[in-house]
Amino acid sequence: MLTVGQSLPDFSGEALLPNGEFAPINFSDYKGKWVVLFFYPLDFTFVCPTEIQGFNRLHSEFQNLNTVVLGASVDSVHSHKAWTESSLGKISFPLIGDLKHDLAQGCGVLSPEGFANRATFVVNPEGVIESVTVNSSNVGRSTEETLRVLQALQAGGLTACGWQPGQKLLNAA
Repeated sequence: MLTVGQSLPDFSGEALLPNGEFAPINFSDYKGKWVVLFFYPLDFTFVCPTEIQGFNRLHSEFQNLNTVVLGASVDSVHSHKAWTESSLGKISFPLIGDLKHDLAQGCGVLSPEGFANRATFVVNPEGVIESVTVNSSNVGRSTEETLRVLQALQAGGLTACGWQPGQKLLNAA
């Protein structure tokens, strides 16, 4: 699995966009921005929609931090579209279709069962991974914690456990 300090692999594929259309996606287009790439196991499941709705709810806060949110699973973009139209609702960020498993394998998060593990990568503007978390497929991640980690990474210093924006950095004079 990729880890902190490694570069996110270059990836080109297809995504479902917030406007409901399909479009090519290439990670090199996001150089200069922070990226939160989160993998979820499968469309039409129970835990995954709660996470996507969580990222939707916080999407403007991620945008305000010069951050692009990208979701990915091993489903096709057509499955993503059917899922959003039938039950998930409007999304605010692209959902990558990784039907050939290239992205999940490249990031090292493809499970033995053939779906993506529930993983989150926070990537800096140079394309280097700053944070990785992986949960069991049964346990949803905290989108609020992903946002807090991003804010801490962008704070530019040492942050204590539970640090929140506006709090003093440990190395501040």
